[in-house]
Amino acid sequence: MLLIGSLMALSAAAQAVIKFEKTTHNFGAFKESQVQKVTFVFTNTGDEPLVIQQAFSSCGCTVAKFSKDPIAPGAKGQVTVSYNGKNKVPGHFKKPVGIRSNAANSLVRIYIEGICEAD
Repeated sequence: MLLIGSLMALSAAAQAVIKFEKTTHNFGAFKESQVQKVTFVFTNTGDEPLVIQQAFSSCGCTVAKFSKDPIAPGAKGQVTVSYNGKNKVPGHFKKPVGIRSNAANSLVRIYIEGICEAD
């Protein structure tokens, strides 16, 4: 019984962990016709493969693309976020992007912000 409990504790402790190099990017001021794009780099600091299941934002103006392959422990991956301000209200914005994965920290938010100016 003790051996089974120890094995279960070890397997429960082994998990992926997602750690972003930075969690916010400021585009500064730009014209609404200029689509903005940034790549957020992360590392799997855990001891199991990391799989991103979803990257989502609150509106269609912000789109995230991510590494679909499992990220080995110690390896890096990326999430690329683009912002299209065309026909949006000009001015300052700050948009969150949720990253859902199998990591111990299963939901992480990264942010883009900037000042979108009318053309």
